Amino acid sequence: MPDILIVDGYNLLHGWPELKKLKESSFAHARDKLIEELVNYQAFWGGRIIIVFDSHKVLGAVEKKEWVGPVQIIYSQEGVTADAVIEKLVRNIKTKGRIYVATSDWDEQRMIMGNGALRLPIGDLITDIENARKEMARKSSDTSTGIPIETRIKSAIRKVLEGWRRL
Repeated sequence: MPDILIVDGYNLLHGWPELKKLKESSFAHARDKLIEELVNYQAFWGGRIIIVFDSHKVLGAVEKKEWVGPVQIIYSQEGVTADAVIEKLVRNIKTKGRIYVATSDWDEQRMIMGNGALRLPIGDLITDIENARKEMARKSSDTSTGIPIETRIKSAIRKVLEGWRRL
């Protein structure tokens, strides 16, 4: 069974300089970009990724779960923090693989380690994602021409392949 990475979504959003700047103009766009980055990272990494977003201060919010490709996204309900959702996931997920939790919240890190999960500081995750981006770009380039494959195939084919990738 694959490893699982649980990400405190807003913690990552606020800790990633690139996204932090983007959220100043559009919070929703920054959140969508974070999801896109993690979907791409999942394709490189291969494990299961769950992103948890905090909605505990949103009046009337109900817990919502959705999938973007292979990545699960959970929005907490009103009055429930992302930390509480993450703690419940760590306790309840059954896997033979390892469970990592990406957060910079020290109290959360201690709790998850006490339940057998491994901590992944946000800065380390950002570095891993950026390295994966570089490696994917390197692999997608044809070494004989130096031209990325996405610029050498027709738009319609790219759309089909992108749809398959996000399944």
